[in-house]
Amino acid sequence: MGDKSKMPRTTELEFGGPLGALVLPALLPCTVLYLLLTCRTEAASVLNNSLVLPDLSQLWDSGALLLVLAWFSLQALLYLLPLGKVTQGMPLRDGTRLSYRINGLHALVITALLAVVGVSCGLHLGSVYDRCVHLASAATLASFGLSAFLYARSLRVPESALAPGGNSGNPIYDFFIGHELNPRIGSFDLKYFCELRPGLIGWLLIDLAMLLKECELRGSPSLAMLLVNAFQFLYVLDALWHEEAVLTTMDIVNDGFGFMLAFGDLTWVPFTYSLQAHFLVTHPQELSTPGAIAIVLLNALGYYIFRSANSQKNAFRRNPGDPKVVGLETIPTATGRQLLVSGWWGLVRHPNYLGDLIMALAWSLPCGLAHVLPYFYVVYFTVLLIHREARDEHHCRRKYGSAWNTYCSRVPYRIFPYLY
Repeated sequence: MGDKSKMPRTTELEFGGPLGALVLPALLPCTVLYLLLTCRTEAASVLNNSLVLPDLSQLWDSGALLLVLAWFSLQALLYLLPLGKVTQGMPLRDGTRLSYRINGLHALVITALLAVVGVSCGLHLGSVYDRCVHLASAATLASFGLSAFLYARSLRVPESALAPGGNSGNPIYDFFIGHELNPRIGSFDLKYFCELRPGLIGWLLIDLAMLLKECELRGSPSLAMLLVNAFQFLYVLDALWHEEAVLTTMDIVNDGFGFMLAFGDLTWVPFTYSLQAHFLVTHPQELSTPGAIAIVLLNALGYYIFRSANSQKNAFRRNPGDPKVVGLETIPTATGRQLLVSGWWGLVRHPNYLGDLIMALAWSLPCGLAHVLPYFYVVYFTVLLIHREARDEHHCRRKYGSAWNTYCSRVPYRIFPYLY
């Protein structure tokens, strides 16, 4: 990059600073494995004291690592295909923009076709359920390996390429949070690739594997399993359909690429977001037609809020003169940017988070109310979004100053209308 100016040291440390950066890389993988193992117990209780510490053979299988690496390689190959358009990201610190190929939807379609061909030719996709713990362990090892590579290469890049939040000078913290903002090998953007491809599409593949495993055990998929698969497929399809919008998110624009995002993208997302489908394999649920209709309507409400709010925001960011948003009320800021104070963004400061959480609840309700485990995603996602909202609040207050205070007085609620 052209700007060789010295990047200021990061002084505001998140996630507990170096101590949190030391503890979380051990705690998060253990959480994933604990949830998967608990899913397979009869009680399926997150507080189940009868869960026996597994031996190494239950956690590790070298063949699983080969499968995980093959999966990453397939998605990398699809990412490199000259399909889809090329677009520009947000301006970097030196004013330049990076180019990104938008072909995630193509990758999903090709992956689906390969899966259909594989299953029709005898591929036992349901065995993913039997090897899920092994696969999660392998993905964790791959996440650590990628993170070590990312940190090592970040020590050799210009300071202008470093992430504003990952330049503390503490190697443990910078390894965790991400030292380099946009690590690339040629035109292959590692962060952007991991953000949408192997984890999200892998999540759907795991869901499908759980559905096929249920068919093996009971002859046909349950209504609950079909709803979970359909809801989560819609969510991933939406993300890939609107792939270009991810270029304006905090993950891409502000956060470095280190263990936090690498593990989150490659391990946490596919293996914890599919927890409901995993749970239903060993804990089948009877779902009435009225109950199913109510859950579908709840998911539709969440999706409508989520998609409408995001579309409104993205259209405004790309072109404030867009006829879809030109009539919305705004507040001017000293940076030249405008803050929306009408439409969805006049209801709460993060209406997209509200829609996200409503959908999360709808994904879990098909699993019944007798177990807390399927609702882990709802609890985790609530904590995540509240934390993310606080990070965004801090960033916006520093960036927009008094205009942000005016905005907050006009839109007092953060995520939940009249509650928070």
